[in-house]
Amino acid sequence: MTMVVGDNGEKTMDFKKHPSTDFKDIERLSKQEAAEEMEGLREGIDYHDYLYYVKNQPQISDAVYDQLFHRLQELEDAFPELQSENSPTRRVGAEPVNKLGKAKHTSPMLSLRAVYSKEEVKAFVDFVRDSVEGENTYVTEPKFDGVSVEIVYQDGEFQRGATRGDGDTGEEITRNLRTVRTLPLRLNVDGKAPTMLAVRGEVLMLKEGFQELNKQRVERGEEPFANPRNAAAGLLRQLDPKMVAGRPLDIWFYEVLSVEGQEFSSHQQVLEQLGRWGLKTDPHNTTCSSLEDMERNYSKLLDEREELKYEVDGVVIKLDDHEQRARLGTRERSPRWAIAWKFPPKKEVTRLQQIIIQVGRTGILTPVALLEPVDVGGVTISRATLHNEGEVHRKDIREGDKVRVMRAGDVIPEVVERVDEGKKRKARFSMPARCPVCGAEVVKEGAYYLCPAGLSCPAQLTGRIVHYASREAMNIEGLSEKTAEQLVREGLVRDLADLYHLSVDDLMGLEGFAEKSANQLHKAIEGAKKARLHRFLYGLGIRHAGQHMAGVLAQRFGTLDALENAGEEELQQVREVGPQVAASVREFFDEEANRQVLQRLLEAGVKLERPERREGESPFEGKTFVFTGALEGYTRAEAERAVEDLGGRAASSVSANTDYVVVGKEPGSKLDDARRHNVKVLDEAAFEELLHR
Repeated sequence: MTMVVGDNGEKTMDFKKHPSTDFKDIERLSKQEAAEEMEGLREGIDYHDYLYYVKNQPQISDAVYDQLFHRLQELEDAFPELQSENSPTRRVGAEPVNKLGKAKHTSPMLSLRAVYSKEEVKAFVDFVRDSVEGENTYVTEPKFDGVSVEIVYQDGEFQRGATRGDGDTGEEITRNLRTVRTLPLRLNVDGKAPTMLAVRGEVLMLKEGFQELNKQRVERGEEPFANPRNAAAGLLRQLDPKMVAGRPLDIWFYEVLSVEGQEFSSHQQVLEQLGRWGLKTDPHNTTCSSLEDMERNYSKLLDEREELKYEVDGVVIKLDDHEQRARLGTRERSPRWAIAWKFPPKKEVTRLQQIIIQVGRTGILTPVALLEPVDVGGVTISRATLHNEGEVHRKDIREGDKVRVMRAGDVIPEVVERVDEGKKRKARFSMPARCPVCGAEVVKEGAYYLCPAGLSCPAQLTGRIVHYASREAMNIEGLSEKTAEQLVREGLVRDLADLYHLSVDDLMGLEGFAEKSANQLHKAIEGAKKARLHRFLYGLGIRHAGQHMAGVLAQRFGTLDALENAGEEELQQVREVGPQVAASVREFFDEEANRQVLQRLLEAGVKLERPERREGESPFEGKTFVFTGALEGYTRAEAERAVEDLGGRAASSVSANTDYVVVGKEPGSKLDDARRHNVKVLDEAAFEELLHR
């Protein structure tokens, strides 16, 4: 075994070039000898990890690697005072934590403006040409569909890692990142390492590993992940690193956020240096100088997309020259020197086996396509919405047709069009004359077909129970659609009031329930006896009275009794209440069966509170808020309730009428929508300040 002398004059054993397994008995080692051997082993194992996981060029056998690794573990057990946080042995997972902490980024992690056409890319290129002097060279890179992270090294040693969060602050996930094999725990450095280096990368779950992980989850009776990105995000936010170790996660690097002791004049220099440090960069990164080159790189990656081991959803185009970048600057949250040219939504062709009718909680009948299972963007699709009869006729879709299915992001799959096969087809689709669930005669109202049976229709009753138990309404945790279906099928619940008469024994008789789960659901139902009036009204599912309207009615009338006795004329005097809503509310309370259910709910112990209102004018009065990402101090329901209590409205989507978008950790597309509509964006601290004004 060879001894080498490091820059600091200390002797270390060179397991890189000479991975000898001729070890001395641990009992005969001095502390100094153990320290030298452990340092050599760590450096050697890191080096061979790099060759194996990053370069795909292993130089030693698995057996020799295992012997080196096992020796290091034995030495760390024998000399615990010499253990290191960045030891390769830590990749198998550290002790769990109680919660993920916050981490302030060394430099803002900006998002990219998305474009979808060659014309938009040309506009970007023209803007750059007209704004900065000199030749404009660009770098095109794959736009990874993963989890963006900041990785910080101190003196070449991995120090910490965090999610992007709101761009300024993310969640600290250092322990989980240590388990990712392609993340170097120390940089490859020729000479002195940077004092501090912060780099941006993307954690991805490999497609093959994602399919295997979902297979295991389904076999255990768990819900599969929607896509590899969600799976990676879920794993990285685990509190126990042992749950992350060994998972099929990978990481690629593409930007230096901050560095001390080194400067770069171009992005190409950055990518080259990242590679020299041992930080994995994508081989598809390409320099170009014309729109035609960009289009060629875009088309090439789009063609290769399905063959890649990981998910990409577009091409990132970055101006190469750093001085030119500085002149262009940034917008509030995105650079002016880069864009993301997104790929079109994934579409696949499959066979439409059958068109079935789904009955919703309000009685609306919706046609749904049952498909031969097809993989679309990493997700197996077997059903898709057809919206309504008019949409089916417009697209001329029939049972047995070959169809093209689209799934953009996480939206509900949709049948885009029929693929003509030039052969005889089945009869044209038409809506049924009777409800397929209860047999009631269907009535047509505008473009919709409705079952008029109300709660006597099992499908509507099931939907009403799920809606009543939803987070935005009574928030009965654990009352799923599957459980609601069983309660209706077994005759245990014939209306909403029956929920409060269920016993633990009743619940234990349901499939999938044991004593513990039955007790938990029973406790959750009992806990839902006290609620704000607007949540209760929303939970009743009054037609045309959604979440916002329920809040308006609760604020105006204050009690259930006052609303129940209000006439249509009085209802229409309320701001935002029109004739349709007034008629629907009056119709609900005039229905004898509904009045009986309400009486039984109150007799079962349901107590209603009106939203609290502060004296004086509230900064929330008449304002619309949208929330995206996870807040630290509130659940989504609590934050929305706080808004509603102060006279505001909590909406689910961003529009030009939205006043504020409140951004938490890992925000979604609503943040981009806010920027597009010029809506004011608040972080949690600013929301808190407004809340307590």
